[in-house]
Amino acid sequence: MHESSGHPISEKTHIIEFRNVSFRYPGQKAWALHNINLTLHSGEKLSIVGENGSGKTTFVKLLTRLYDVTEGKILLDGRDIRSINLDEYRGLFSAVFQDFKLFSFTLRENVELDQNLSDEEVVSYLEQAGLQEKINRLPNGISTQVNREFDEHGFEPSGGEAQKIALARALARSAPVVILDEPTAALDPRAEYDLYMRFAKLTEGKSAVFISHRLSSSQFCDHIAVFSNGRIIEYGTHEELVERNGIYSELYTLQAQFYDR
Repeated sequence: MHESSGHPISEKTHIIEFRNVSFRYPGQKAWALHNINLTLHSGEKLSIVGENGSGKTTFVKLLTRLYDVTEGKILLDGRDIRSINLDEYRGLFSAVFQDFKLFSFTLRENVELDQNLSDEEVVSYLEQAGLQEKINRLPNGISTQVNREFDEHGFEPSGGEAQKIALARALARSAPVVILDEPTAALDPRAEYDLYMRFAKLTEGKSAVFISHRLSSSQFCDHIAVFSNGRIIEYGTHEELVERNGIYSELYTLQAQFYDR
């Protein structure tokens, strides 16, 4: 379907449902995802956890319609997303993927991209992401060049700073559904936990999907889906899954030393 075609999206809160969804990459015999049934309600925080290769990122790419399902349906308010205007549908999401990129533009331009934001708005999003002290130390504030490829007076952000810039960019989009797909994988577990906790507070009132093979995002989420070999093998609240003494409980016990309780 062409990007400009399809039904428009009404202005209201939204429910997204995966109904018997399976996906197989072209030329592959094995299912990357198989028979996924899951509902994301408006304002809900969902944690997707599992080991590398369990299907977490494929789930997100189907959710954002970067790929279309092989079998089953993804529904937005009861309508197959393939019948919805593609640009409008993707406009529901603000995503930070694990392979996010910063550009050799100014800090301001890296945050606002194609939007028209005021200086105050850009600074506010960067401060919310935890970069207030950094902004104050930069020679030209938000007009400072990111990287030194085109400006010897630019600044090279650390890994943690780069991730915070990407988070500020996600906040600036003001989309109703926010996705973090392991953008913090390079951080140590404690730093990842602190960053997820910050972002959970910043996305209050929005739907959010937090994806990780670590459990930094789990405790403050409404529900957790545990993926393994392309399937959801456990689903529930943090408390329910810990009491179940299954895979989630085992992983949480192993990792709990890194996180606040």
